[in-house]
Amino acid sequence: MTLEPQEQFKNFLEKSQDILILIPENPSGDAIGSAWALYFFAEKLGKRATIAFSDHLSQKFDFLPRPQNIRSSVDGSRDFVLSFDITRNKISNVRTEEIDGKLLNIHLTPEKGSLDPRDFSFILAKFKYDLIIVLDSQDLEKLGKIYEDHPDLFFEVPLINIDYRSTNENFGQINLVDVTSSSCSEIVYSLLENINDTIIDKVIADSLLTGIIAATDSFQKKNTTPKAFLASAALMAKGADQQEIVRWLYKTQPLHILKLWGRAMSKIKWEEKARLAWAELTVEDFVQSRATDKDILAILNKLKENYSEGKIFMIVYNDTPSSAIAILKSELETIQKLHPFIDGTRHNDHLEIKLNLSSLREAGEIILKKIKEVGA
Repeated sequence: MTLEPQEQFKNFLEKSQDILILIPENPSGDAIGSAWALYFFAEKLGKRATIAFSDHLSQKFDFLPRPQNIRSSVDGSRDFVLSFDITRNKISNVRTEEIDGKLLNIHLTPEKGSLDPRDFSFILAKFKYDLIIVLDSQDLEKLGKIYEDHPDLFFEVPLINIDYRSTNENFGQINLVDVTSSSCSEIVYSLLENINDTIIDKVIADSLLTGIIAATDSFQKKNTTPKAFLASAALMAKGADQQEIVRWLYKTQPLHILKLWGRAMSKIKWEEKARLAWAELTVEDFVQSRATDKDILAILNKLKENYSEGKIFMIVYNDTPSSAIAILKSELETIQKLHPFIDGTRHNDHLEIKLNLSSLREAGEIILKKIKEVGA
C-alpha cells in the first residue's frame, strides 16, 4: 500500500541522520521561518541539520534564535577517495606533505617491493547528506549557485519538495505541494504536528508564525486561508508572540521609509526574463512620504526581502527636472558583470546610473534593455 506524502515525509525524516535544508536566493520570510522551524525540530529528533542559501540574512529576522549550522554553499559535502587494491600488496604507512601551500603530496609505503599504479583508482564518495528538503522554490534554479555548482547532489540524495505554488515543477521524490495553503510555513506546521506535536516549542512556533505572517502580509492578502488562521492560533497557544513578530517585520523602519516603500510597491513592475523588480518614484512620492533619495537603498533592501524570485532590483527617480537616476541592486557577482556595460558608479552591491532624460519610464527601459543584452 502506497503511503500518503505526509507519512512518507515522516518516514524519511525519522530514518535520516544528516539533513540539508535549502531555501532560495533572496529568501522570503516564509522560507526563513519554515527552514528555521525544520532545523530546530530535526535537532530535537537527534538529527544533524544544515541550512544553506546563497545570500545574506536580513537584520529584521534577528529576533529569531539563529540556527548554528547555516552555510552559504554546500562545498566540502563530498569526499574524493584515492582507493588502492591491497590484495597483492598492503600499505604499511600513509603520510601527507604540503609544499609551499601549492602542492599536497600523499606518501604511501608498501609492505614489500614497489606499488603498481594499476592498483590505484579514484572514487567520488557519497554525499554526507542523506536527505534534502527544499522549501519555497518552484524549481531548483531558484536555489542559485547551490544548484548550479552541485547538480549531482540533487540526483543522488533523496529530495523532499515543499511549496504552495501551482507553478511548482514537482522536482522531488516526495512533493508536498499544497496549493490550498498560503505559505510553506503552514504546510510545515501540519507536517511537524503529524510527527510529534509535543516537541513544537516556542522557538519553533515563533519561526513558523513568522513565516505565515510574512507570506500573508499579516493575514491581509487575499490568499490567506482558514488553515493559516487555525495554524497561527495553535502556534500562539504554544507561545509564539504575534505582536513581537509584527513589530520586527513591519515596524522596525521609520514611518517615512514605510510610506515610500508602500508607494514603490504600488508601482512595481516585474520583468520575468531578467528577474528584475523595479519601480519609478516621482517627486510627489518623496514629498508625500517625507523621504529623500538617501532612503532609496532601504527601499531596495525591502524589495529584495519581499521578492524571493527576484535577482535584480531597481528604483528610478528624477534628481533634476531634466535628468534621472537609476539605482540598481543585486548580488556582487551580478553587479561585477553589469558594471562594464552600464555606465555608472559602482558601490559594492549596487550601481548608480545617471541618465539625461526626464522620463522615468524611458530611463528604466534603457537600463532594462542593457540588462537583457548582458544576460546578467
